[in-house]
Amino acid sequence: MIYPTIDNEKIKSENNNDKINSNVNFTKEIKETKEKDENEITDINTLNDQEINDLNYDIALKIDKRTYFQYYWSLLKKKQLILFTFWPANDYNLLTIKISLFLLSFGLYFSINGFFFTDDTMHKIYEDKGVYKIVFQIPQILFSTIISAVINVLLKKLSLTEANILSIKKEKDNQKKMEKSKSIQKCLKIKFILYFTLSLLFMIFFWYFISCFCGVYKNTQIILIKDTLISYALSMVYPFALNLLPGLFRIPALKAEKGDQSCKYKISQYIALI
Repeated sequence: MIYPTIDNEKIKSENNNDKINSNVNFTKEIKETKEKDENEITDINTLNDQEINDLNYDIALKIDKRTYFQYYWSLLKKKQLILFTFWPANDYNLLTIKISLFLLSFGLYFSINGFFFTDDTMHKIYEDKGVYKIVFQIPQILFSTIISAVINVLLKKLSLTEANILSIKKEKDNQKKMEKSKSIQKCLKIKFILYFTLSLLFMIFFWYFISCFCGVYKNTQIILIKDTLISYALSMVYPFALNLLPGLFRIPALKAEKGDQSCKYKISQYIALI
């Protein structure tokens, strides 16, 4: 009986070819999946300002063709309180929350400025016979502005919903999206309860403190009002200067011919968080 000969070399070659083809197909699938995910967000019209600003560098190179001023304006609409509250925007924050933050912020600046009227301050005002000297008031105006701005940021973190909504939007799987939306819905309910409870307590405290202050220090009311208005105006103005910086890094990084300035792009994103 004649047995067929087995070509071991041929079998090994076929196995190697199968492995190579399998690896090639797997790599191709990964590449196609990645390209598919990128193509899903290549239409810039489906994204709002925050989503565009948060894009990865490689994707931003392809679709973010905004000018320096357009990027600057997108930051101002988020960072400047009056624009954030009253300028129509395509964000995912509730208008009622924005308005409540705006109203709460003025009471906050008023009260924080009142805290800086110490015995030394009162004595200085007495020596100056009630004459308002802004040079003497500058340090407490700056400190009150910084403290109020920090508290405002914390209140925004507690009340705004855009980050939560965008986390749902980024989810690809529909089942996971539904699960995440239910979880975030519960989270938002807790956040809103905490926020409105704190807001109510703050407003009651602000009203009580300012009423007592103005009742006791009748001759200091005008000085307190002036300090508050200057501090509040400063908080409205500084975003116009501060938000000039991120674009100085982002726009050149996106216009780089080789597309190799991801580090500069990251720096602009970090600065934009301030």
